[in-house]
Amino acid sequence: MAMELRNRDRDAKPFTTKDGSTIREYLHTDAQSLAEASLHGHAATRRHYHARSEEIYLVLEGGGELEVDEEVRAVRPGDAILIRRGSPHRLTAGEDGVRILCCCVPPYTDDDTFFA
Repeated sequence: MAMELRNRDRDAKPFTTKDGSTIREYLHTDAQSLAEASLHGHAATRRHYHARSEEIYLVLEGGGELEVDEEVRAVRPGDAILIRRGSPHRLTAGEDGVRILCCCVPPYTDDDTFFA
C-alpha cells in the first residue's frame, strides 16, 4: 500500500501520555510519528525529555509557554519549535488551552519519556 490516510475523528482516538497531555496519534511508522496534543487552559505537561526522539511542535490553536532547556518562550498559532533529543521541556497552556501537532523522529514511545 503506497498511501495510508488517517482521519482525526475517525482514526485518531485520544489517550493521555506519561507527560499528561491528551494525544491523538495520526500516523506511527518505524521511522516517525505524527500526533496532535492538547492541554486545557492553564494545564501543563510534566517536565520531561526524550533520549532518542527529536520533536517538532507546530502550534495550531491557543497558546501558552514552552520551556526548553530552561529557556521559556511564549508560543502561539503558527509557531514551529524544534526540541532536540535530550532537551528537557514542558508546555504550559494559556487561558484558552493549546493544540499542537508534534512530529517525532524516531517515533514517540512512552518508554523514551523521562522526567527531569
